[in-house]
Order: sequence, then structure tokens, then C-alpha cells
Amino acid sequence: MTAGQETAHRSPIGRILPVVLLNLIIYIVIGLPMAVIPIFVHTVLHFNTVLAGFAVSLQYFATFASRASAGHRIDTGGPKPVVVSGLALGTLSGALLLLAGLSASITSLSLLCLLVSRLALGWAESWASTGVIVWNIRRAGAANTAQVISWNGITSYGGIALGATLGEQLSHLGGGWGGLVTLGIVSALLPAIGTALASSYPGVAPLKSDRPAMPFSRVFRLVLPHGCALAAGSVGFGAISSCLALYFAAEHWSGAAQALAVFGMVFVIVRFVFARQIGRMGGTKVALISLGVEAIGLLILALLPSAEAATLGAAVTGAGFSLVFPALGVLAVDRAGAENRGAALGAFSVFLDLAIGISGPVLGLVIHAAGYMALFIFTSCVTLLGVVQVLRLQRAVSR
Repeated sequence: MTAGQETAHRSPIGRILPVVLLNLIIYIVIGLPMAVIPIFVHTVLHFNTVLAGFAVSLQYFATFASRASAGHRIDTGGPKPVVVSGLALGTLSGALLLLAGLSASITSLSLLCLLVSRLALGWAESWASTGVIVWNIRRAGAANTAQVISWNGITSYGGIALGATLGEQLSHLGGGWGGLVTLGIVSALLPAIGTALASSYPGVAPLKSDRPAMPFSRVFRLVLPHGCALAAGSVGFGAISSCLALYFAAEHWSGAAQALAVFGMVFVIVRFVFARQIGRMGGTKVALISLGVEAIGLLILALLPSAEAATLGAAVTGAGFSLVFPALGVLAVDRAGAENRGAALGAFSVFLDLAIGISGPVLGLVIHAAGYMALFIFTSCVTLLGVVQVLRLQRAVSR
């Protein structure tokens, strides 16, 4: 059965779910060590909080660096080969994570394996996730772009939530299976299974156009206004992913993984329930509301120092951040044309990658200099800058 025949006999959801499962797999792998890596680097390998935050955020630098190549390969060769390659890189990342856990007594070697693992996982995320979106847009039709992006987000943050919860439990196993050892094994096996699944699905040919492919630099400029707002909102997510586990550890609270899981679950619920409001209210209005809610969540983390309040703050932040990407992404991707959809998605996603990648070490410095209250106040203010940028976009559209 060809892809065209398949889409003719399925509803949009039926076309989206088989392929978006591959995105779920890669994000479970991303979530597995999320609450473990900063603690491992800081308390097992005995490096400082700046390097602990950097070990998490390095993944996003790799994702940022590989976005252009992902978009180009999708537009010229189709999304399926890019997704398969991304999942294969995920298997490599898991194997390196296993080596990092096995060599924990040799701190320099363990750290090197861990950092290279993060680079491979960042590349895997970029290729697999971007490819899945374009693959599903082609399977479900351009009219269902918002639904495709929303389901990608549901599986992304649902996968992170599931992976973070499972990862913390696996990290406490005894008999030499704790730390990063079992995490590495699971992180290698899951994308290997995903690679086999992706290989069995029918692919779609790249869209042909009489016009030459748009240079990535031009695509980047087209999505820049929306990307700046996305970057401002992504710093709050960077604070949660890179620093929440450290915050719980510094305060001697248990439940860091549960707080990350709550963040992910609330993100998924809001995305699932309210994604259609983007089409009804418009992307700019949804983005304004979302960024405002995110800023409130970060202020809760700053001003109410308890484990329960931190979990609540993470939940509110997740609710706010949930619709920022699809609300702005649908508008941004349309600016480049259908034949440049992969490049546009890659360029737009760069802003998320860059914001999260920079936020790890920068927020680590803020913690070192002024503590966790200052960290969350700072990120709330950055999120409010995103509100200002969206208001500028709204005024530009109304002219």
C-alpha cells in the first residue's frame, strides 16, 4: 500500500498516530536521564552546577546545529530516511550513556562519554522529530498542520514525563544496575525498535517545485519574528529541564522526577484539550495567554519555596508553555511555502534549541551567583519579553 492509498482510507488521527509513535520513542529516551544527569555530574562525578546544567543543555546545542541539515534533507530526499537516521543516532547515544555509567570511577572518561552521548541525542532529536512532523503533514494533509504539530508536542512532553519518572526509578536499582547503566541499556533499545518500525512504514516523496530551494538563511529571516517569541518562552522550559532537579536536591526535597512528570502531563493535557483554540482564536492570542500563564508558573517557583509549590509551579509553567510552539509555529511555517516546510520547521525550532542550550549554563551561573529565587524571577521576566514580542506581531498583523 502506498502512502497515498493509506491516507485515503484513514482519518487524520489514524494517519498521524503510527508515525508520531516514533517521536514518542525518541522523547522517552530524552526524558529517561533528564532528572539523573545533573545529579550524576554534580554528586557522583563532583563537578559544579554550571557543568551539571551544561551537560543537560548540550543536547540542545547539537539539536540547534543539526536543524538546517535536517530541513534540507527532508525537503530534498523525503522525511522517512531522516527519521530512520535520527533513531539510529538515538541508539548510539544510549550506548554512550551506558559507557558513561560503567566508567563512573574514571570521572574524565565518564564525563566525556556523557557529553558525546548528549551530542548524539541532540542530533537524533532534531532529525527524528522534524522528520516526523513533515512526514505526518504529508500523510494527513497541510490542512491538519496544527493537529500534527500538537500531536508531536503531546508525544514529546508526554515522552519526557514518562521517561523522567521511569528514569529516576531505574537509576536507584542496586547490584550495579543503578545510575546510568540501566538507563543506557533502555535508551539504546528503544530507538533500535523505533528504527525497525520506521523502516516498515511507507515513505513519501519530497515535494517538487519549479523554484530553487530557498536558502536556509532566508527561511531563518522569515521565521525570525515568531522565533524570538518562542525563544523567550523556551527559557522557562530550560529552567525546568536543567535546574529543577538541582533545586530539589539543594533544598533536600524528594520528588524531582515527579515534578518533571507533572510538568509533562499538564503540558500534554493542555495541548490535547486546547490545541484547537489556535484555529479558533488565532495563534497570536493563544501565544499571549500561554506566555502569561508560563510567567506566573515561574513566579510560583520563585516565591513559594516548598516541594509542593515547586511542583505546582512546574505544572503551571507546563500549562503555559504547552501551546507556545504550535501557536507560533503554524504562522511561522506558512511563511516559507509548502516546498520549504522542512527548512521552515528546522529554522523555527532553532530558536527553541538555542534558548534552551544557552539557558543551561547561563542559569547555572545565575544559581551560583544569586540562588534559585533569582533564577525563577529572571526566567519569568524573560518569558514576559516574549509577551511583548507577540504583542508586536499582533500589531503588525492588524496594520
